Amino acid sequence: MTPIRTLRFLPVLLLGLYGCQDALDSVSNKVEHPLPAKLVNKMKANDMSTRSPIMMRIFKEEGILEVWKQKGNGRFDIIASYEICKWSGKLGPKFKEGDRQAPEGYYRIYPYQMNPNSSYYLSFNMGYPNSYDRSYGRTGSNLMVHGACSSAGCYSMTDEQVLEIYGFARDAFKGGQEYFLVEALPFRMTPENMARHRDSEHFEFWKMLKVGYDHFELTKRPPKVDVCERQYVFNQVPQIDNAAFVANATCPPASVPPTLASAYHAYQKSWNKNFVEAVAKYDREEANQIAANEARAEAEARRAEREAEKAARIAANGGQAPAIPVLSLFSTGNPLKALTPGSAPAATDGATASQAAAAGETTTPVVAPASPGVPVPTPNPDLPPSAANAGPAQQASQSSKPFWKIWSSN
Repeated sequence: MTPIRTLRFLPVLLLGLYGCQDALDSVSNKVEHPLPAKLVNKMKANDMSTRSPIMMRIFKEEGILEVWKQKGNGRFDIIASYEICKWSGKLGPKFKEGDRQAPEGYYRIYPYQMNPNSSYYLSFNMGYPNSYDRSYGRTGSNLMVHGACSSAGCYSMTDEQVLEIYGFARDAFKGGQEYFLVEALPFRMTPENMARHRDSEHFEFWKMLKVGYDHFELTKRPPKVDVCERQYVFNQVPQIDNAAFVANATCPPASVPPTLASAYHAYQKSWNKNFVEAVAKYDREEANQIAANEARAEAEARRAEREAEKAARIAANGGQAPAIPVLSLFSTGNPLKALTPGSAPAATDGATASQAAAAGETTTPVVAPASPGVPVPTPNPDLPPSAANAGPAQQASQSSKPFWKIWSSN
């Protein structure tokens, strides 16, 4: 290869490094691109023909698109499952053009709805609005399953995924399938999921879709879907041949085949039991969560109240936090000191005597009246008056000594 040709192909090689979507630009004929050998071998191992009929299921919440294929016994089995790259809106059906909501319901896909020239690599139109949607005046157009991983009301896949999905549909149509069914559901309709979403405004709508979901779970065959009285009905066999189901008209007399009706009754009985248990479980969890939230709210309210009281005290103190008094045993204002017998009067008497001495006044000692039965000391008559009066002076002199010299002879 010459250097010029090498440079010419270099951008293509570099683009291939950025992911499968760009690598698929090299697919020469994407419309007729064969399914990978691993899928063909898997079909053979599961008694499936490459051109046998298909059905698809979409689960919004799980973000999954499933491809189911018919086996030799007439039942269907899953052959491939793809993670949806993007879907827009929320759980619930589409109502009107521009609400950017991906549809929910049962949709038939005919060959003319396949778009090999899509601006989003490859695609097929889901057929929204169907007869059920139109009976409620719902609007919208060009709701697709397509590539390019971008969505404005569609179910968007990667280019590599949609190349295989398109191939499944193409081969089934080549095998003679008139149309294939797409079940677009909010989630897998288990008792737990239905209990978790029981308060949704769309719950009754989902209960209606669940009947078709249940019939497929029981039979592993796509349900026969009709619309009458503005409701989906499934696997209804009219009592009158060729009786028509009209979306806005009364349903013709019809019933489910007895074997399916019996199986569905037993299935629904078990399902309802599990649903009740799941509801009780979620009710307990919700009650516990509510109690925990209330406890947190009360604790927060108490904390806020304490903060408000603290702020009020600071504001009343001129913006300063109030000082906390420290109680001291040596403080003159100590209330414990007032409990010492004779302490307060002694201080008062001492102060009065000092004032009198300073004023040059003589004071006469006041002898407190003796209590009955208590001896009163009297002066010793054998001692001279000066000696008798020297006792207190000597005691005062001794008391002025340091305590370690009281017993000293010096």
